[in-house]
Amino acid sequence: MTQQTGETRLLEDDTLMRAAAEPISEQTERAEQSASPVVAGVQLEIDCAGTLWWPDERLLVVSDLHLEKGSSHAERGMLIPPYDTAATLAKLAVVIARRDPARVISLGDSFHDRRAASRLSGPDLDALTAIMQGRDWIWISGNHDPEAPDDLDGTCTAELAIGPLVFRHEPRAGNAPGEIAGHLHPAARVRARGRSVRRRCLASDGHRAILPAFGAYTGGLNLRSRPFDSLFDASSLNAWMLGDDAVYRVPLKRLSPGV
Repeated sequence: MTQQTGETRLLEDDTLMRAAAEPISEQTERAEQSASPVVAGVQLEIDCAGTLWWPDERLLVVSDLHLEKGSSHAERGMLIPPYDTAATLAKLAVVIARRDPARVISLGDSFHDRRAASRLSGPDLDALTAIMQGRDWIWISGNHDPEAPDDLDGTCTAELAIGPLVFRHEPRAGNAPGEIAGHLHPAARVRARGRSVRRRCLASDGHRAILPAFGAYTGGLNLRSRPFDSLFDASSLNAWMLGDDAVYRVPLKRLSPGV
């Protein structure tokens, strides 16, 4: 029996997602097309880290960091490794260094609870301050963090409209053209060749988009679950599944149900 390495498993996961992905026509054969959702007529980009990029605005969007989730659980007696904030900020720092955005929107639940910022370690606070420096930073209010910490820079608001897009934490029921939201932590599963792969994803039908959760300790809700039913046009809904080296656009009809 051949032992499967972690690297081999990841390669097979990407192969499976690639097989399920929507074929790209010859006219749009560029690799980046699969990672380029259009929302309300605006061309955007989703990357493997799960951040959304609006090139024309030099705007980076990230959702559900849930900083200090580990320490929040520890206070309630659930002892898990307290390294989630450092891991989340390190991953975000890589994206920010690559994109160099003029503005960053954090789509709510940036902190896991109202006191989370006060529990940031010195090094984690320094890391957060460093990635915020030199750019406009918008904290969107979330259900976990309705108010931004007083001792951090940036602007806190319930929602923000830029052109045809509206950025808020929790998606609104019914039609919401141009909405960019988080909160639901979308994930998708595909099955093939006797295996299945589950990954975080961006969900969009071209009218609105819901970002995946970015935090190291955040989970995901299957895109075929009931909370998503009233939010999207099923006939045009796609999951942009986050691979290790690419993003795969998979239509709803090719996604599997389940957790």
